Parts: sequence; structure tokens; C-alpha cells
Amino acid sequence: MATSGPDAGAAYPPAVDVAEQQRLVQVIKDWSIANGLAVRPPPAAISATEAALASTLAMAAPVTLFPSPFARSCFEEAQAAQQAYNELYAKISQDEAFLGRIVAEVAGGDEFTTKLWAVHERVKKEGYTHKHSLGIFRSDYLVHQETAGDTATGKAEAHLQIKQVEFNTIAASFGGLSGQASRLHKFLAKTEYPLLKSNTPSDKYSLPDNTSSRDIAAGLQAAFEVYERSEPKTSGTPPRCVIFLTQDGERNVFDQRHIEYAVEAPVFRVPFSAILQQTSVDTSVPRRPLLYHHAATQTFEVAVVYMRAGYGPSDYPDESAWEARYQVERSAAIKCPTVLTQVAGTKKVQQVLATPSASADGAPSELSRFVTDADRQATLRRTFANIYPLDTDSAAGRQARAWAQDVAACRTFVLKPQREGGGNNYYKYKIPAHLQTVPAEHWASYILMELITPPPVANLILRNGQVEQGGVICELGIYGTCIWGSESGSASQRILRNETAGYLLRTKGDQSEEGGVAAGFGCMDSVNLV
Repeated sequence: MATSGPDAGAAYPPAVDVAEQQRLVQVIKDWSIANGLAVRPPPAAISATEAALASTLAMAAPVTLFPSPFARSCFEEAQAAQQAYNELYAKISQDEAFLGRIVAEVAGGDEFTTKLWAVHERVKKEGYTHKHSLGIFRSDYLVHQETAGDTATGKAEAHLQIKQVEFNTIAASFGGLSGQASRLHKFLAKTEYPLLKSNTPSDKYSLPDNTSSRDIAAGLQAAFEVYERSEPKTSGTPPRCVIFLTQDGERNVFDQRHIEYAVEAPVFRVPFSAILQQTSVDTSVPRRPLLYHHAATQTFEVAVVYMRAGYGPSDYPDESAWEARYQVERSAAIKCPTVLTQVAGTKKVQQVLATPSASADGAPSELSRFVTDADRQATLRRTFANIYPLDTDSAAGRQARAWAQDVAACRTFVLKPQREGGGNNYYKYKIPAHLQTVPAEHWASYILMELITPPPVANLILRNGQVEQGGVICELGIYGTCIWGSESGSASQRILRNETAGYLLRTKGDQSEEGGVAAGFGCMDSVNLV
């Protein structure tokens, strides 16, 4: 546990005058476009005369001018926990009975998760044919600062701990851009920061390497090779490929392209809305291979489906979208993720793992079910935030309901539904007002999490050509890749690959309650370890 705030030992960020800031901004803009730290501009920013060129336009992604100070001990603790988290969620994804209970608890107020589960049950009825699963995970954290008085000196001392915000099992984004943000700050530390009048030489920065795009691509490549080994070819077997399922009008395309270009196999992008038009399942073969129709005369067998869409209700506007998800799920392709793995990433699972049981030692009620090693259990427990159910059956749930309705008590909590993506949470005084709009019998589909209190950090953010300066909050994400499944002739499943895969740092103004870059709240950043 760290015992000091993220203070680099001097004023941070370094002071810059108007001319220095203008130069930094121009260098960052040019470097970002030259190196793919970029996004497509929003439609509102494209003039009528530029509309025909929309697919060729790019703009620098929002990014900080300096890497943000981050406690080294917290960064290392988060990295050390990732493989344990990979294993935990791989095992949860295999436990249908456990996930079925989770879905039953949230079903009344969460139609989306209920419909996902219906896809699973439909495929289960006819029989699953895929042998392996791929997880590209991201565990998100905030540094929590607890201030306690030192009885010897009478002074307050800050203790820093890393606490998990959420665990993402589908469409964990920014693995492509996060490495570029790290490269940008390394470049600036060598070339630009030493030129500032405040004179911050490059050796004053501790900037770890970040190979997230390469590592995530390696996970996809490994899954492709597992499929090649486990699914026999015949003389008529078409060539094999990886498909990325994407959203229509995707602005974050370059983040995905960095990963795509690092995979050493044919990769094709398929809009989620076009699954039924561009793919089919060959039901003449018992294992039901998924076929991608690249052209009228060219067909590929899909080895791996990487979902960068399908994580929220807006991707399923009608029943044909659910039929498309069913088509993918029933195929032999390795899915990233399967429906079961997606359900494993719901907030309710996170709450059930973290809520202490009534046992004397206070151990999380379900963690030992999946993780038997005591050291790994301890590693995970240290990162758990305090999370509570909103049911009426448990003492914890009844207490949480009281807090959520109390206008004073609710100010230390955030209310979360099962949704992925930014902008879905309710903070502090907004909690009672929102719950008044929800039938009480549906409250159990939410979780109540104690707010994490990060230490004060300052930085400058470049967004849409404008610089914002002030207090910021930094959210750390650690990526992991995991492949699990059954070998030929075996019914039991085992983990074939379990790796940590780089990191993401998203930073937002300290008055913002959400941190999603794609949702318009945060920006790209990298860590300066202190």
C-alpha cells in the first residue's frame, strides 16, 4: 500500500507559457495524426462539402499534454492481479448454473441481459459446437485515497489503494490507442519537455512500455491458431479468417485498426447490422462452421469472432439483430466473447463476488467457488471496492436500499445498472430521484457501489483543438487475454493461454462523473510512475 500521493516531487504538470503551450499542442496534433492516435470526426463537425470525404477524415484523439502521475505500487498491484482475474472470469463463464441465478436476480429490471440468456438457452437446446472461448478483458481501477491521522505526529497521512471500478468482458476498447498515447508521451519527454522554461529533463519521467495493441493482437492470433489445430480441414475447406464485428458509423476505427493490422491472419470488418447478409452457418456440417462471404466468388471460414459491438441494447434495434447474435453463437467459431462470457461481465456478478458473506472471516461469498488458491484470493480481495445488492432478501440489500433512498447517505455512492459503455450510472443525490422512476421490484437489477476517492492530480487536456487545465481523475485499465476450452475427446475445460496485455489510462476533469473516451467524457493518457 502506498503511503503518499502521486506527487512527482515538484509542481505538476510543469508550467507552460502561451507560446510553449501552442507549440506542444501543434506537436501533439501532428504526431497523433502521423501515428494513428486519432478518431473520425463527429458528423456535426463535417461540412456539407466534406461529406463525400468523411471516410478519409481523421482528427487527433483527446489526450493529455503530459503523462499523469500515478502511484507505482498501485499500478504494479493492478498488473499483478490481471492473470488471476482472467482465470476467475474464464471459470465464471463456464458455470452455467451460477450465471443462471445471476440472470434470474436481475431479470425483472434488465430485459437486455434476459434476452442474452435466451440466446444461450436456444443454442444449448440444439447443442453448442465451439470447443474454445477467447476473452479479451479489461479490469478498470481508480486509486482510492484514505486519510488517517498518525497518532505519533498528529499529522494526516494518505494511504493509497487500487480499487476495481468494473470488469469488462466485451468490446474492451482503446487497446489500440492506449499504446500510442504512451508512445506520444515518451516522445514528448525526450524532445519537447526538456525545452520548457520549467526544464523537466526526460529522466524525471518514469514511463513504462505499453504494448497493448500487440498483446491483444497476439491473443487473437493465438485463438486463430487454436482453431486451426482443433478444427480439421478437408479438401473443400475454405481459407480461414478473423472477423471484427463493428458498429455502424464507428468513429473509433483507428483503435481497432492498430489491433487488426498486428494480427497475422486475414481480418475482415463486418458491421453488426450486416451479420445475416455477410455470414452464414453451414448446417450440412455437424460442427456448424461460420462462413464469411467476402465476395460473390470468395468465401472464408471464420475461426475467430471479435466483438466490438453487441454490448448494449442499441445494437439490437429489432429481432433480426438478435437472430444475428444467435447465428454467431451457434457456430463453431471461437467467440470473443460468448454470450456466457458477456453475462459474466455484468455488474451483478461483480457485486456477488465482492459482497462479504456472513461468515466469521468476512470472505466474499462466491470468490472461493472459483478461485481456490489462497494467495490469488487475497490478491483479488485487495482490489474489491465495497459493492452492495439492492434486493430485499439479504441484510446487505435492505441496508443498501435504505442508503440509496437517503438524501444524505446516498452522497457517498454510485448506482449502476448492468449496462456497458459510458453514461449509464447515477451518482450521489441523483440516486433517490432515479429510483423513484423504477418499480421497486426492479431495483435488484442495480448495484450500489461506494464511491472511490482518488488523490488530487492536475493536468492539461487537449480536446477538439482546445486546452482544458485543472484537476483530473485517472482511471487505469489493465488488459488481459485468455483462451480456455476442451481438448479433443475431453469434456473438461482448461485454460490454454492467460496473459496480461498492456494498460489504458483514461483521464477526465474532476467534475465529470463518467470516464468513457468514446462516450465523450474522458481522454487518452499514460502513467508517469511515482
